[in-house]
Formats: sequence, structure tokens, C-alpha cells
Amino acid sequence: MKFYFQILLATIILLSSPTLAQAQFVDAPKREYRAVWLTTIKGLDWPREEHRGDYAAQRAHLTTILDSLQAIHINTILLQTRIRGDVIYPSEIEPFAPVFSGQHGVAPDYDPLAFAIEECHRRGMQLHAWLVTIPLGDAAYVKGHGRQSLPAKRRSQCTRFKGAWYMEPSHPGTAQHLSALIEELVTRYDIDGLHFDYIRYPEGNSSYPDGTIYNQSKRWRQSKSDWRRSNITALMRTLYAKVKSIKPWVCVSAATLGKHADTSRYSSYGWNAYHTVHQEAQAWMREGIVDALFPMLYYAGHHFYPFVTDWHEHSCGRHIIAGMGTYQLHPDEKDWELEEIVRQLHVVRAHPAGGAAQFRSKFVTDNTKGVYDYLRHFYPTPALVPAMPWLSDTQPDTPQGLQVSIDKSTTTLVWESSDSTHLYNIYSSSTYPVDTTDPANLQRSYQQQPCFAEATHSIIHPRHYAITAIDRYGNESKPLQWQNPQIIIVPRAGTQQ
Repeated sequence: MKFYFQILLATIILLSSPTLAQAQFVDAPKREYRAVWLTTIKGLDWPREEHRGDYAAQRAHLTTILDSLQAIHINTILLQTRIRGDVIYPSEIEPFAPVFSGQHGVAPDYDPLAFAIEECHRRGMQLHAWLVTIPLGDAAYVKGHGRQSLPAKRRSQCTRFKGAWYMEPSHPGTAQHLSALIEELVTRYDIDGLHFDYIRYPEGNSSYPDGTIYNQSKRWRQSKSDWRRSNITALMRTLYAKVKSIKPWVCVSAATLGKHADTSRYSSYGWNAYHTVHQEAQAWMREGIVDALFPMLYYAGHHFYPFVTDWHEHSCGRHIIAGMGTYQLHPDEKDWELEEIVRQLHVVRAHPAGGAAQFRSKFVTDNTKGVYDYLRHFYPTPALVPAMPWLSDTQPDTPQGLQVSIDKSTTTLVWESSDSTHLYNIYSSSTYPVDTTDPANLQRSYQQQPCFAEATHSIIHPRHYAITAIDRYGNESKPLQWQNPQIIIVPRAGTQQ
């Protein structure tokens, strides 16, 4: 109840604030998800249509996007890796998506996923591979892949519905195929997360042709809706277990419809995860078969605020990252005013252990209605993603053996690496010891190598440093502190030395 009134108060403050850009009722925390969906289908975000076949331009465009997002302290990229039964990396299981070369099944001269991971990690960002799970595309798209398409190779595992193809959720081959794809991805690539999108039945599914399968099922005593929900939950359970069996630190998340179901006071107006597309997502959190949920809350007013609170109240300690309808700012969409996103951002921040994800990247980097400028204000300092203590809560050992060298141009820090899986955070400040709880002191997050260099601060404003180790679950060590001998501490009047 106390939590509910905190959110209510925060909302009232924002709705009554004459200058929303000044609203700072919650300080920027050290840990929160600051994510964007980076879409590859049709080149909506990357790569641009004019860059198809021009692989140098594609790589340059991605680095430009990531530089822009790093500048406003975005810490998580959800990169669309599986599009519609095809992928953006060389796979032995599915064909290459045509968005890079312009041709179905034809790969570019580089590995886009490997390149994106390297560039994100270089900037201290996490990369979560975003997989479109059930849809395989319309008939024309599937036909473009010919014999390499899943309907051509495994017709019994696929269902055609309203002119498009889908993996059949009730078929055991669906879980087997996706598990093999996950094993390939997680084993080959140093991804930080797997993000399942469209892990649900298609909308408008009253005529979805699974009646025969349902009638033949041993679970026929269930209603068809319950049976469908159990199929999706079983698929989520299998995929979660597969990821954890390979790399247990990889964060498993899912995008759900923005409203789980009706709340006690607010209706979902017939569009919700539970009834409409058979996602029993709150049960996934109770069972512990998901680490984070990204509900797609692309709505305004009472269609947003009660439902984001509902997700958090049923999170069972898992992370809830609110999907923000940033695209709705565009005049071709809902033409929202920026203040709608501003209010939502502040209310989302009032919920603990979560964050926000912007849909989608291009609307942020294009500064639609000033949203990029506002995010620079809202994210004034870097932030780490929240830890996953349900997977591991062991604190790493403090780094050792720090050596610092300073010359006129560069300050270099080198320390010992005690665990090859650990990453490092570098903090600095003009006061000693460096306060590593203050996000303003965080200079570099998720540093891969045990070294750091930056331009030397002037002798008038020298810096102290602190180094922490952080494991892949998000647990952070106690800091290794270094006091800069160049800083002369002047005693205050009345004190003795």
C-alpha cells in the first residue's frame, strides 16, 4: 500500500508540474535499465535501405547510432537478431535475412551480430539478442527463402493464418528448433541477454486453425485458452532452461503486450497479454522462468500508469522494464507531445529495480520532438543494469595490484585480473575515498580489460580513482581505492594535523 501511494504521489506531482523538464522528484539511480530496441527488419533502424550491399557504410552507420546512444548513457541495446525465421549472423540452422545484402539467404562480408556485440561492449553497453519467436513472415517473404524456409523444410511444425506463416506453439518441434537456435547463439556469441518477442499466439486468433491439434491433445480437458497459455508457458520454460544450461548469467527476457489483464479499477478494453494472445507472463515471473519482462506500454494516460504499476506489483522480484512508445511522438503516429514521455519516464523511475526501453532507436537518435535532448537531461550520468541475485549473489573479490602512471597527457591504470569472466567499473572524483555509490563518479562501466586510460586532469583539478570488479550477474565487488598524491588536502580552520 505504501508503494502504491508513492507512485500516486509521483504521478500527481508530474501532472501538476508547470515545467516538466524541471521535475526531478527521483534522482537518477546507479542501476536501471536504459534500453532501446534497435530494429533490423526492413532496415527501420539499421541498416539503412540505401546501404544494402554497402557493408562499410552499414558498419559506419551502426557506430554512429551507438555513439549517439552512448552520449545519453543508454546501457542496453536490444538488437533484432532473428527477424522472421531468418537471422543476421551466419547460422547453420536458419537462412541469412535479406536486409544486409538485399537477397534472401545471402550473407554480407562481415558478421553483423559479432560486430554489434564488439561495438556495444567497447562502449560499456550490454547487447541482448532480440528474437522474433513465433512469426515467420507473410507468404511472399517466406517464399523468398525457398527451400531454406522453415515451412518448406518442416511443414508440420508451421501454421498458415491470415496470409502469414507461424511456428506452431503446440508442436514439440517448435521448442526443439528454437532450442537449437539458442544453443548456436549462446555458445558462439558473447551476448548479455536473449530477448523473446512475439512469444505468443497471433492476435485475432479466434479462427486460428489449431482445433484439430487441440482435440487430439491429452490436455483436451483444459479450455482452448488455457491450453494455448500452457503451450506458450511450456515453450518459455524450455527456452529459459536451455539458456541457463549453457551460460546461466545470460539474462532471459520477453516482450509482452503492455497490459497483462484488466486491473481491479481499469479495463484493458479487450487487448491484453493473458486473454488476447495467451501470454501468462505474470506466472512466468512467479515460476522463475524469465529474468526480466519488457511490457510494451505504448499508451498514454490511464492506459499506461495503472498497468506499469500492476506489472511491478506482480514481478516477484524480477525486473520490469517499461516499453515506451517513443514512436508515438512522430506526427505520422499519435503525434504525442514530449510531456507524455516525460511523465512516463519519471513514474517508471519511481518503481525499483527496473527501467525503460525506447521503441525504437531511430525516433530517439532523430531527436523526435526533442526526446533525445530530454533523455540527455534524464540520464545525466552512466548507470549499471540491475543485478540478478536470484541467479547469484556472490560478491566478486576486490581487484588487486593497481598501478597508476600519470604524464602530461594521459593517466593510465592497470590492475591484476583475478577472473577472466569479470568486467570492471572505473570511478573517479576529486574527493577521497571515491564514493562508488554515486553514479556521477562512474567513468567507465563494464570494462573488459584490466586497464583504463584517460586524458590527465589539470594539476588544479586532479582526480582520485577506484576500481571494482563486476560479474556477469551484476554483482559488484568492494572498491580498490587509489589516492592521488598530487592532491594536497588543506586542513580546515581549527583542525590539527
